[in-house]
Amino acid sequence: MAELIGNLLVAQSGGPTSVINASIAGVITEAGHHECIEEIYGGLNGILGILNEDLIDINDELSKSIEGLKNTPAAALGTCRYKIDFKNKPEKAAQEMDRLFEVFAAHNIRFFFYAGGNDSQDTVHKIHLEAIKRGYEMSVMGVPKTIDNDLPATDHCPGYGSAIKYNAVTVAEIGLDVGSMATDDGSCCIIEVMGRAAGWIAAGTVLAKQGNPANAPHIILLPEIPLDEAAFLARVKATVAEHKYCIVVCGEGVKNQAGEEIGADKARLDAFGHAVLSGAAEALATLVQGKLNLKTRTVKLGYAQRAAAHYASQTDVDEAFACGLAAVRAAIGGKSGLMPKIVRLNSALYRWEIGLEPLENIANVEHFIPREWISEDGFLPNAAFIEYASPLIEGQVQIPHKNGLPQYTVLVKSPVEKKLAPRA
Repeated sequence: MAELIGNLLVAQSGGPTSVINASIAGVITEAGHHECIEEIYGGLNGILGILNEDLIDINDELSKSIEGLKNTPAAALGTCRYKIDFKNKPEKAAQEMDRLFEVFAAHNIRFFFYAGGNDSQDTVHKIHLEAIKRGYEMSVMGVPKTIDNDLPATDHCPGYGSAIKYNAVTVAEIGLDVGSMATDDGSCCIIEVMGRAAGWIAAGTVLAKQGNPANAPHIILLPEIPLDEAAFLARVKATVAEHKYCIVVCGEGVKNQAGEEIGADKARLDAFGHAVLSGAAEALATLVQGKLNLKTRTVKLGYAQRAAAHYASQTDVDEAFACGLAAVRAAIGGKSGLMPKIVRLNSALYRWEIGLEPLENIANVEHFIPREWISEDGFLPNAAFIEYASPLIEGQVQIPHKNGLPQYTVLVKSPVEKKLAPRA
């Protein structure tokens, strides 16, 4: 690809993480060092905002605001769950792709960066292929993001380390709370975390045990391991008999023996056709209460686990920022259709570097926990997983506080003048 000169557009997609803005800060910071990038724009609310030509001028933001993005949760540019669906809606998808490239051409976008997970990397891969097909000179790069940690090729995903850091300490604290109230009657607390198909987030809470088998969590249910109700109930009963309480962590996508998600609401589908997951913990609580007559409570960590920037992993922040830097450097070097990935060099003395992976190897591919990283009975991750996950939560972020509360960055979001007719 010949050297490109023009404007850069960066956008975010899918569920936010506590470090997704660190990647955006990396993109913006590196972009400011290259004369071939004339203007830096942000797309509001991902691909949907770009279709609507809702762009903002990043050059109007203060440098301290860009630096502050490193420790600001949510998606500073706004996000969306919107699919350009060539499979089911080919005519509409073709029209949307036409519109995207009209926006790119109208604003001389020659560098496009899209931060997101599996579906987002699929979208950016389609745009990369479409640019080649149309002969439109543009570098298109994905930027990895997902607390689900299920992107292939990369050792782990930015956002994951911070999510399991927060979840592990929350599980530990809940365990202390429930354990302090334990009586001979016994009790069970079931904590639901995110993770539809892959159990990386749930597995990460094993770090709360800190090597002590008596510590919470006592059972971790992963989507990769079909739920054996009888074995599960027996383990809960035995744990309560020993400790007077039992802390269970379950991924929201836990499945029964038939492969069905026990918390799925099949009457409700998201933008990608996935059944909305609305109650794995409740289903398990009903089972425990009904079969064991045991006092049971549920906790759903929900958005908190992906928004807790105040307790993020500094390692995670650094890696997310580095992915943004690497994406721009690759694009400036004439590359396109790639995603930065984290390459682990050493676990004991944790060292890493950033590599690059073709988007075609990432789009619509899910990475699951290796079976050999899970105990034989399927109820806890083993030492191999702990060795993998432990370095990812290291380092405590330092965030400015005012009146006892963290101060997060809010962008000015100066709109870029629209040049096209409104989207049909």
